[in-house]
Amino acid sequence: MKSGFLSFLTKTGIAMAFCLTCISAKAQNNSDFWSRVRFGGAIGASFGNNYTDVTLAPGALYEVNEYYGVGLSLQGTYVQQKDFYESWMYGGSIINVFNPIPQIQISAELEQLRVNLDFDERYTDFYGNQDRDFWNTALFLGAGYRAQNVTFGIRYNVLFNDNDYVYSEAWMPFIRVYF
Repeated sequence: MKSGFLSFLTKTGIAMAFCLTCISAKAQNNSDFWSRVRFGGAIGASFGNNYTDVTLAPGALYEVNEYYGVGLSLQGTYVQQKDFYESWMYGGSIINVFNPIPQIQISAELEQLRVNLDFDERYTDFYGNQDRDFWNTALFLGAGYRAQNVTFGIRYNVLFNDNDYVYSEAWMPFIRVYF
């Protein structure tokens, strides 16, 4: 029951974001449309003891009005723990942001990633098949403090699943930058 309901919410969210984007784009003339588009996204890197994690996620956000924006982004991530696993993740997301006041931003982001996960052969007994290739869906609900083009905040993955080996926690901080 729970997964069916979450699947319904996911499909409904995608349909609503698409409709809002189409309606708002049609209502604006072409030059006005591009003046409302902000480009940015995220970049990240983490290195440790035999560990590497690199992410690049460019995006665009269309500001429908001073309170609401909708956007799209792409994401590519490479993660490796030496002698344990290696993973490539790529996909995209749709984001909706709401600014009740200029300093506060509330967001909902639907992310779909293709995950290619390869465990070292020594872990086959514990993890089963060495190679796992699957799609992962995440629905992040977040809130943050906004200062001009930058938002600092925290988000929660409503669809978090420990067994997917994609995210280690449901809660995660974020920094969003759009120019």
